[in-house]
Amino acid sequence: MSSADEPSERAESPLPALQPLAEAARAYAARKDSPNTRRAYASDWYLFERWCLRQGLDPLVPDPRIVGLFLAAAADGHGLPKVSVATLERRLAALTTRYRSAGTPLGRDDRHITDVMAGIRRSHARPPRQKEAVLGEDLLAMVATLEADLRGLRDKAILLLGFAGGLRRSEIVGLDCGPRQTTDGAGWIEILAEGALLTVRGKTGWRTVEVGRGSSERSCPVAALATWLRLGRIAHGPVFRSISGPKGAVSAARLSDKHVVRLVKRTAMAAGLRGDLPESERALAFAGHSLRAGLASSAEVEEALVQRQLGHASAEMTRRYQRRRERFRVNLTKASGL
Repeated sequence: MSSADEPSERAESPLPALQPLAEAARAYAARKDSPNTRRAYASDWYLFERWCLRQGLDPLVPDPRIVGLFLAAAADGHGLPKVSVATLERRLAALTTRYRSAGTPLGRDDRHITDVMAGIRRSHARPPRQKEAVLGEDLLAMVATLEADLRGLRDKAILLLGFAGGLRRSEIVGLDCGPRQTTDGAGWIEILAEGALLTVRGKTGWRTVEVGRGSSERSCPVAALATWLRLGRIAHGPVFRSISGPKGAVSAARLSDKHVVRLVKRTAMAAGLRGDLPESERALAFAGHSLRAGLASSAEVEEALVQRQLGHASAEMTRRYQRRRERFRVNLTKASGL
């Protein structure tokens, strides 16, 4: 064998041994985004792919001109459902991620994309529509609409714990009874005499959330959580699970985060919150983030404590969640002498 062939053999020989590492690397890369983000990106790519095929274009070619046309069509509703600027930003991120993962990066800084998006923002951008904050008294009214059965006890624990912990919907349903109990868990609980200690993996990494006991059994998130775990006979694995069958059997399956959204909407409507709005607007006013916004707006404590509880990287983000707390607390008109 010639010496010229030897380097080639030395380069190829380790490949079989590295195959398991390559598979592990691909698995880690596939989990870089949350399940919700992966689902949204997959839906965005499918929409782009269908649109390209209808126009006789190749979606696999990362052409900034084609992407710019797609964004303009979605912004104006030409052959596509008209969507918000925020949705277009996400779709652009989805396309960028897909092309980069395929090894054919999209020139996102190309003027055919940057100029189109700048024009779309200038023409269509609106202030963000924030979900209504569920305040403390609102939450008690929502809890009162629940049945006193196993489903009602589970949903009561979800509402109270989500509010008191300032948790995202994915963080609520991602809780396990202990660490390293499931592969899809996003945190775990520990019930102590003073309250519940939650270890949660959120958007900004891991954080510890303290949920103290309430002033009464009716409003205590820790008591509601303990009751659900005891009556649901849950000691290992997911904390919040689906209930099936006429007798309300607790399954082993983790509850979907969409249940939190439906629960907040349903109980807010049943409690008559924002009854001044038309029925169609009321249905859109509440979501899972209403619980986080409610805690931020209700807790009369230092802002830094609220920021830590919600896991925000900046105080400015926390202030976006404080719907009513700071309104007119300081009157700069009078302070300036007017």
